[in-house]
Amino acid sequence: MPHKTAKTAAKATGSKATASKVAAKTAARSASHKTASRVPVTKPVVAAKPAAKPVVAPRVEEPKKPLTQRQGFKTNEFVVYPAHGVGQILAIEEQEIAGAKLELFVINFIKDKMTLRVPTAKVANVGMRKLSEPALVKRALETLKGRARVKRTMWSRRAQEYEAKINSGDIVAIAEVVRDLYRSESQPEQSYSERQLYEAALDRLSREIAVVQHVTETEAVKEIESQLAKSPRRGTKAEVEAEAEADGEGDIDGEVDIDGDDAAVADEAA
Repeated sequence: MPHKTAKTAAKATGSKATASKVAAKTAARSASHKTASRVPVTKPVVAAKPAAKPVVAPRVEEPKKPLTQRQGFKTNEFVVYPAHGVGQILAIEEQEIAGAKLELFVINFIKDKMTLRVPTAKVANVGMRKLSEPALVKRALETLKGRARVKRTMWSRRAQEYEAKINSGDIVAIAEVVRDLYRSESQPEQSYSERQLYEAALDRLSREIAVVQHVTETEAVKEIESQLAKSPRRGTKAEVEAEAEADGEGDIDGEVDIDGDDAAVADEAA
């Protein structure tokens, strides 16, 4: 019995020691847990991101509206350019020349296969004009029925005057050239230079009449020739010279009617 009691006491003492060890470990764990919970947690410092630059949309230039009218003229309109006759405005464009911006009329002359660019500010200087009114066209046609008047001057001087009239852009003045240089089949043939001037004047006149009256150039030429046929009977060159001598006109600046009737002479200053 005493021996059993001693073993039981030893076992009790060992269990107490084990219990104390377990308690000590639990206390240590609890203490370490509390210490750890008390330590402040330092968050990592994150550098601030630079502010993003605002995105600028690319600038889109609005397309310029095409010019359609300047100085009273507009695109697709037919006009008369004195040195070349009837043309059509295809466009009004802007170009930079020698660092300066310049507005230009783009004029097309279909028959001549030519395109001309005229500064819009220079139209008055070059004499560009609108098409003649129907009333003025009628007056030009009436002019063709009148008597041909030819100055008694050297041909070179008369040729210069005819060229000036043709390039004046005046439809009535051009009709006068056609009238004065026209020759019927019964009259003497024209010289080469006379024929050239006559055809140039006829071409200018017929083109404008065709556009104004909305007919073809061939029809316009026929109308012109029909008006010329209505003019007074024209005498031969010999008859004209004989009448001039009979009138005693020795002044080379005189002007005579080539019609065979009542030759009228008008003296003009040189």
